[in-house]
Amino acid sequence: MSINWVMLDERKGFVHLPNERLLYTSPPRTSLALQPPPSYTGAESLSLQSSTGRVYLTNQRVVYIPAQRSNELESFSTPLLNLHDSYVSSPFFGPNAWNAVVQPVPGGGIPPSLIAVHLKVTFKEGGAFDFHNQFEMVKERLQQAVDVSGESGRGAGNVNMASVHLEELPAYSGPQSGLNTGSHNYNRPAPRHSASETSTGAEPQEPPPGYEEVQQQSVANELEERLRRLS
Repeated sequence: MSINWVMLDERKGFVHLPNERLLYTSPPRTSLALQPPPSYTGAESLSLQSSTGRVYLTNQRVVYIPAQRSNELESFSTPLLNLHDSYVSSPFFGPNAWNAVVQPVPGGGIPPSLIAVHLKVTFKEGGAFDFHNQFEMVKERLQQAVDVSGESGRGAGNVNMASVHLEELPAYSGPQSGLNTGSHNYNRPAPRHSASETSTGAEPQEPPPGYEEVQQQSVANELEERLRRLS
């Protein structure tokens, strides 16, 4: 997390880092607030706020650019892996807000006694859940890439950002490859089998939660029969 270290660009909002890919841009009336966590008891204080601006999510960081920049807050950015315990708060009255605990980076303009800062981004024109879902997805993919690289102790600094897979996983489409030799109607009744046909012990592939019970049974029985014939 750092304050006023983003290189600004009048056309794009900010200058992108190498291999940085923009994933989300908020509506213009998005506010930001940075404060110490409630448990903080130190002498140094921090209170930075902007009532209007845009928050950007990339494959490397979260960036906020105020609409009205000041000496105290020209920009805000934080690496994705420095954000923890994120959630969306939905008040009874008022817009939704995205909250997170931010771990400051050395030399980022945050008082050294603050080892964590509370970040609140309020989406006055909507988009909090879209932002949150995108953030959780890309952070998970980035953390997986860091773990695979063996650089967990050094964050994402040595990870090839261009190689981090960001596309959505394909939707569930039923049994594939050699077990799927024709089209299936998952709404048809489950086929009948004798006890000898269903005692092979083969474990069926189950559809994800949300499929109706009759659909689940139909797919499982058909797959079990195909496995028996291939054995």
